[in-house]
Amino acid sequence: MKLKNSTLVLCLMMAWQANAATGSTTCGVENLNCPTVVDQNPPAVKDMLTWNQQDRVIGFRNDYRSYTGDVFKAGDQAKPIARAIQDLSTVVYHYDDKQYTLTDYIKRNDVTGMMVIKNGQIVWQYYGKGNNDTTLWTSRSVGKSVISTLVGIALKEGKIQSLDDLVIKYNPDVKGTAWENVTIRQLLQHTSGVEWGEDYTDPNSDFAKLTQCEATDQAYQCVNALVKSPERKAYAKPGEAWSYSSGGAWLLGDTLEKATGESVAQYLQEKIWQPFGMVHDGVWHSYEKGQHDVGAHGFNAVLEDWGKFGLFIASDGTLPDGTKILPDHWVKEARTWNQAENSITPSHPDGSYGYEWWNNRIPANLTTTNPNVLKSSDTLWALGIFGQMIMVNQVENLVIVQWSTWPKAEPSFSAQPLESALMFNSIAAKLQ
Repeated sequence: MKLKNSTLVLCLMMAWQANAATGSTTCGVENLNCPTVVDQNPPAVKDMLTWNQQDRVIGFRNDYRSYTGDVFKAGDQAKPIARAIQDLSTVVYHYDDKQYTLTDYIKRNDVTGMMVIKNGQIVWQYYGKGNNDTTLWTSRSVGKSVISTLVGIALKEGKIQSLDDLVIKYNPDVKGTAWENVTIRQLLQHTSGVEWGEDYTDPNSDFAKLTQCEATDQAYQCVNALVKSPERKAYAKPGEAWSYSSGGAWLLGDTLEKATGESVAQYLQEKIWQPFGMVHDGVWHSYEKGQHDVGAHGFNAVLEDWGKFGLFIASDGTLPDGTKILPDHWVKEARTWNQAENSITPSHPDGSYGYEWWNNRIPANLTTTNPNVLKSSDTLWALGIFGQMIMVNQVENLVIVQWSTWPKAEPSFSAQPLESALMFNSIAAKLQ
């Protein structure tokens, strides 16, 4: 039987609406409103650190279904961000004695999605490499900043009584390990003093081993044993030295779940995702479905919701009904850069790291003609390997989010992170 065009269109619309209401499984994830683009044959996740550029695009936008995941649902309060689109084509930055435009920046930094939100309105957005407004892109370590924020909510609720409590109070499994005398605050600041190899180029580093564990059916047991191994040693007293650690971040997420009695995805959905009106379902990489989600990364969401999370931070954790769910001064404390050894550098003399947020200011020791609007005292950067970013500046009422597939996981601060600082500052100056 042949259907007239109008009837066929009506049937397709009804099918789409049914999927939206019940959660389509066309992407293989139960109870998820799936993206409109679902790629075939995503690359093997065990090889994530060595993917080529095209693999990285496909892999990052299919991460939500390449691993087991916990869905956090958008609710009936979903509200898109208002739009007031502006022309930013004239924005330029100067780098290495050359001038570059926003278009140049996108190409040079392999940007696959970017959004600028000023005064609560989207003023510019970009999607590339086949991404669109339903794409669920993976955060990498941007997820650490989400975990940090959830720790703040747990503190406000009394489920974590003090940031200076020892981790062992909520996570007894660390007894007898190097983590036994580490506090929640020290996990947030990455000043635990516990050894962890974060080298993304070394196949034998702790981070590479974590990635391999995640590709197994026993991910939680494997990573738990890796992070909490009795053989893991301390290199400094807790609080004295800074060293970036996905192992410590994983432990923070594990401890948060034990303190709240909920998975990261459940807690995020209940406290932020639905009350703040996020527009689309998201997925958090899960080691044990419904029980344990990854504390070090694993947040997958649409670009607009990355932006809305930035707005939540910019609002000091205030919901649309006026309820404030973060402690007073939490966001300011999160960007109070720790003064531990290695956090203070010539480029960042005020410190490099807060509560799992970065100081990505234009380096203090760089002579430049670029605008310097985004002061380190006012600006938080959530940064993930291969160029994932959420930048929040409350003074300028500005949020910028970015997806990328840099050729290297973590270039030095003289490369892509610097270009991002220069570009974002030029955007901020243009919008003043």
